[in-house]
Amino acid sequence: MNNLNHLSRKQFIQNAAIAVAGASLPLSTLNAKSINPMHIEIKIKMLKFKNVRLETGFIYDEADVIGTKTDLFYIEVENGKISKIGSNQANADAIDAKGLLMLPSFRDMHIHLDKTFYGDKWQAIRRGAGGVKGMIALEQKILPDLLKNSTFKAEKLIELLQSKGTGFARSHVNIEPTSKLQSLKNLQKALENKHKSFSAEIVAFPQHGVYYTDSVPYLKEAAQMDIDFIGGVDPYSIDGQIEETIDFTVQLALDNQKGIDIHLHESGESGLKTVEYLIDKVNENPTLKGKTFLSHCFVLGKIDKVKQEEIAEKLGSAQIGIVSTIPFGGLIMPIPTLYKYNVTVMTGNDSIVDHWNTFGTGSVLQKANLMAQLYGYSSEFLLSRSLKIATGGTLPLNDKGVKQWPNVGDQADFVLIKASCSAEAVSRISDVETLVHKGELV
Repeated sequence: MNNLNHLSRKQFIQNAAIAVAGASLPLSTLNAKSINPMHIEIKIKMLKFKNVRLETGFIYDEADVIGTKTDLFYIEVENGKISKIGSNQANADAIDAKGLLMLPSFRDMHIHLDKTFYGDKWQAIRRGAGGVKGMIALEQKILPDLLKNSTFKAEKLIELLQSKGTGFARSHVNIEPTSKLQSLKNLQKALENKHKSFSAEIVAFPQHGVYYTDSVPYLKEAAQMDIDFIGGVDPYSIDGQIEETIDFTVQLALDNQKGIDIHLHESGESGLKTVEYLIDKVNENPTLKGKTFLSHCFVLGKIDKVKQEEIAEKLGSAQIGIVSTIPFGGLIMPIPTLYKYNVTVMTGNDSIVDHWNTFGTGSVLQKANLMAQLYGYSSEFLLSRSLKIATGGTLPLNDKGVKQWPNVGDQADFVLIKASCSAEAVSRISDVETLVHKGELV
């Protein structure tokens, strides 16, 4: 990113050059007498940072957390890992973080990078008649044009995410008879072009149903490619059958050693039956525990409190996670109840400026802010805990205020952000100044 406001571009380049000195030095420059003239390189990639702000503990008024302690540190990154965390060296030849707060980089765990208008001309939402099936019909018409430059638009969308501090995403990608495997191939090309600065998981997503349009052969082929999850969408309202669709999805995941991530928008009886049936299937196949997710899962926001507790406990026991875009208005998801039963909860932007959704900022820190507002997480402690939904679970301090991140040996995935602490970052949706991904300055 080019928005290190605290440094001129010239100063930044000079500091970065100093920080990565020796990153690719020919051996001949080190000991010309002892080697032959072959072009051999030592590949040591190093970044050095000074004046980095890290959280060190909580400030208490009796039992209440009323603030967060921080201090300035000197950080070294080598070959993609954090190699040193030490006392600040204000005079070191290093990138000057100017007191910016270092936090884990963000993770967008539900997005559709393969189909977007972002990076192209502005278009507001195009909502077809007839609900989801009407949208399927619309997609069948517009996908051929969308695919023509989908690699370029995916790259622009990735750049938007990076500008908001995200270095990792889980992207659902259409697998259906209209685009066949082309959406997947185009996205894989975009991800390859961005692989040094961005990482992703891919979900093979039958947007047009598994059986409603015959997506089965394409899903089977995609499952043998470089993907991570088998997806799904509303098995009752789209395919007209819960058990057969879920059975197919589970078996395909088992046969190909993939995870599962199913869109579930249905909020009535069929939605609840789908959740309960998936829980049963995962319990029957324990290798899927920790690898199975329900995206959206709106039915949890529609059942009564007693049933919410029951289902949350079952989800926690089966290690099935929930990926929520944190809706508001008439549908408030029971995220505090899910946390109570140790259900993994993650978030994402879902659609950004496409035919499904006109909105979407690209910021999952904004999602953490929204969650904090919805559930009244306004104290220093609860705001700091809210950060984990943006980072995929990683927090600088544990619940006791003991430093747990970063550590030497951790992968160097972090942001430098204009905030005094995690709580302020969430509350103010603070500006991200720098993203480092696998030791690469983005």
